[in-house]
Amino acid sequence: MRSIVLTKGVPDFSEGAVSFDEDGHLERGKTPTVMNPNDEFALQAALQTKVRHGGHVTGMSMGPPGYAEVLQGAMETVYADDSYLLSDRELAASDTWATAITLSAGLEKYQEEIANVDLVFAGFKTADGETGQTGPQTCWAMDWPIVTHVIALDIDPDERTLRAKRLVEGDIDEVETVEAPLPCFVVTDPEFEPTYRKASHRLTHKELRAETQQRAANHDDYLTMWDHTDLNLDPDYIGLDGSPTIVSSVDPIPKAPSEREATMIDPAEDEMAPVLEELQPHAAEAGD
Repeated sequence: MRSIVLTKGVPDFSEGAVSFDEDGHLERGKTPTVMNPNDEFALQAALQTKVRHGGHVTGMSMGPPGYAEVLQGAMETVYADDSYLLSDRELAASDTWATAITLSAGLEKYQEEIANVDLVFAGFKTADGETGQTGPQTCWAMDWPIVTHVIALDIDPDERTLRAKRLVEGDIDEVETVEAPLPCFVVTDPEFEPTYRKASHRLTHKELRAETQQRAANHDDYLTMWDHTDLNLDPDYIGLDGSPTIVSSVDPIPKAPSEREATMIDPAEDEMAPVLEELQPHAAEAGD
């Protein structure tokens, strides 16, 4: 099975790591970038597929050159045999539609020049936009079947089918089993959990994890970069010019205070009694 996992770099929204200008706009140049957390489930699904059925896993992303570190992190944290980065100034400021057009062009070039793809995995949504549109829109551009909110899956290589359990409309209490022909898009849900019941699978998983970490240490040797000319894309249909979305406003995430008041106490000096006395009323309210 040959799989491609679509992943994205997102701002690190951990406490104190996000910078905004005076107008409340995110300053991406001053904000650290990390792999989108939901993409890890897509990577886990691709790794499970390789463990069970063999094959090849490629990480693919669209973004600035710095996203190479995101792909390196994906390779090291979960798994990838190689990485492809679609990077070009003409791609800047893309909305989900322009991103999907670019990614689909990358997938088509991969199929023409590298190998046919059986599965494309994508995360549920990104931590910055949270639209959940890029995976399905890329699939639409490829005209492939898609299964979303996947929490478990397996492949029948002989029948060329995917069998998956998915949450119905994202409802964790309602699960359905569906089948789809390959090639196919899979959007994993955050509830996805890989399973390795056979001892041979667990051994293979261990070996693959060791191999991918060795590759990640020399990531440049496994990275291919394509720009818009490589992808034969018209600048009018990508980047800002090709993005029909208009963002009316952005609400910044407030920063936590850099300093907090704290009172140091010494339990050995019996200084806990006043603290417990002060907290007692709050404990009573919580109990009510």
